[in-house]
Amino acid sequence: MITREQIPTVLDHPVYSTGGDKLGDARHVYLDDATGMPEWVSVKTGLFGRSESFVPVRDAALVEDHLEVPYAKDKVKDAPRVDVDAGGHLSVQEEERLYAFYGIEPGGPVDTGPAAGEQTTGRATGDDAMTRSEEQMHVGTESRPTGRARLRKYVVTEEQQQTVPVRHEEVRVEHEPITEANRDEALSGPEISEDEYEVTLHEERPVVETRAEPVERVRLTTEERTEDETVRGTVRKEHIEEDTGEEGRGS
Repeated sequence: MITREQIPTVLDHPVYSTGGDKLGDARHVYLDDATGMPEWVSVKTGLFGRSESFVPVRDAALVEDHLEVPYAKDKVKDAPRVDVDAGGHLSVQEEERLYAFYGIEPGGPVDTGPAAGEQTTGRATGDDAMTRSEEQMHVGTESRPTGRARLRKYVVTEEQQQTVPVRHEEVRVEHEPITEANRDEALSGPEISEDEYEVTLHEERPVVETRAEPVERVRLTTEERTEDETVRGTVRKEHIEEDTGEEGRGS
């Protein structure tokens, strides 16, 4: 449990679960009207700290510059949302809802009494000043899918034409006169006879063969482009008016 003297150290400082998860920053500390002791701390949670969750501080501990509470982050996130009136009090019904949610009993150690100048209101800020708050718009970005792109490979057939030289053999009859160089060979056979000589002719024909050859690599990549977009929203601000109660008083 924290004391009233530790309240200024708690406010606007981080609040962690015992598991080490940051729950948010402490915004207000609420005192129990019966005991005068700190009973609840409101923690700014949610996106950009726009929500407040109430957490019991009976078993909380002040560790260095932050507050540790014995509740998990998901537990605090699901705590009942409470609207606090202008006087900074929790209603009986609201407290009962919170007690039931956290499974604790109302009541606690009784303080010896308020220090001089301290009020026993539900919300304590650590001094006698009034805090004026206002909402600020914080704009972030989120990533969402806008489309899909894919590569698809398919086969097409096309005709190609190439010119290739081909050779073939043709028959040509040559007459060779008898000379001293070939006379012996010419007279080696019979004088008069029948004979036959055959020659096989050859020719080349084009042969088409296909082979798959890698020609390039194709992949999909993404690139980021940045453009400005205007975002509009509404924020609330608190105003403080001075009421001295001097209306109608004579000079």
